[in-house]
Amino acid sequence: MTRFAPITLVVLAALTACKDEQPQGAPPPPEVEVVTASTSDVPLQRELSGRLSPFRSADVRARVPGVLQKRVYTEGGEVREGDVLFVIDPAQLQAALGTAQASLAQAQAGYANAKANADRARQLAPTSFISKSDVDNALAAERSAAAAVQAGRAAVDAARINLGYATVRAPIAGIAGKQRVTEGALVGTGEATLLTTVDQVDPLYVNFSISVSERDRIRAAVAASGDREAQVSVRLPDGTEHAHKGVLDFSGDVVDPATGAISLRARIPNPDKRLLPGTYVTLLATLGVQRGVFAIPQAAVLRDASGPYVYVVGGDGKVARKNVQAASAQDGQWIVTGGLAAGDQVIVAGVQKVKPDAPAKAVPWKREGDAAAPAAPTPTPAAPADAKPADAKPADAQPSGGTPDGDAANDAQG
Repeated sequence: MTRFAPITLVVLAALTACKDEQPQGAPPPPEVEVVTASTSDVPLQRELSGRLSPFRSADVRARVPGVLQKRVYTEGGEVREGDVLFVIDPAQLQAALGTAQASLAQAQAGYANAKANADRARQLAPTSFISKSDVDNALAAERSAAAAVQAGRAAVDAARINLGYATVRAPIAGIAGKQRVTEGALVGTGEATLLTTVDQVDPLYVNFSISVSERDRIRAAVAASGDREAQVSVRLPDGTEHAHKGVLDFSGDVVDPATGAISLRARIPNPDKRLLPGTYVTLLATLGVQRGVFAIPQAAVLRDASGPYVYVVGGDGKVARKNVQAASAQDGQWIVTGGLAAGDQVIVAGVQKVKPDAPAKAVPWKREGDAAAPAAPTPTPAAPADAKPADAKPADAQPSGGTPDGDAANDAQG
């Protein structure tokens, strides 16, 4: 029986070692960065492309026939309403005015003669020296002469107006364009010849388009905010922003069959004439306010075949999936209009480490670019007053060549 004792001891030692070992625990839950969902009122902003057009554009045409004598304005320069732009040879028009004035004088002379005969007939009418038919004829001749005078005056007025059209003036204030017809050309024969165009560039219109669904969302946002006019900012091709903000002043209700979009127009102040008609610009349109929505970082919103969703850490520390309604992206965030509740801990960073119904440790989200505060240097604890340096030796320290025990042994031997 003695020979089995070592084996028994070995087995007992192994069992004791197994009892001393701690069981291997489960791995700790992954750490994820979260944001707390809270409702807010977010401006409904859209970045769109549009094209500038004049507020008003007037074609300057030759309204009477004649030879173009000279151009008075500077091409591309600013003109005021009523400024002279062109001069058409007025010789024929002056002759026509003279003819009309002569016809008027002739009609006035005929009227004076007819009036004298009518007055005489009126005096003789009570007597038997003139017949009733002669009286009627005299009165009719007077009326006809008076009508001829009126026609002559109208002809004079028309000739004077035509003579005034020989001096072509600016119908509106703005920028006068390039001359379309050179001096010496015959204009105004058969049709009104286009001479130039004047564009009013303060303010300007900017035309753009949106989808039908976007239009409905904008209307709802405008109704919720109570603003009648939506604000529009213009970004120029060089990346700078126009100093003056505009307002939305037109929204069409007819869908363009070619594009499936609805046309909109905004009015932009342009007092310094920096904006030019025909330029393509980028618009940042604030079209209303979305009330009671969630602004969630874009990294937190995921998508699959069923649509957008987010992961949240519940009160029990477990991860849950929530399908959301992400209306649009704005300033690096998704505007979520449904699917979330205030107070939800939405996972922003670390979504690849979590699974639904699995535990996770939530920590506040750190935005990209936020520099972490430098760690404060750990202060060295002050040494006690009675402490001695590490390399100091006690007064009774033995020399390095021997030990106290060794010396005592030598003394014992001696």
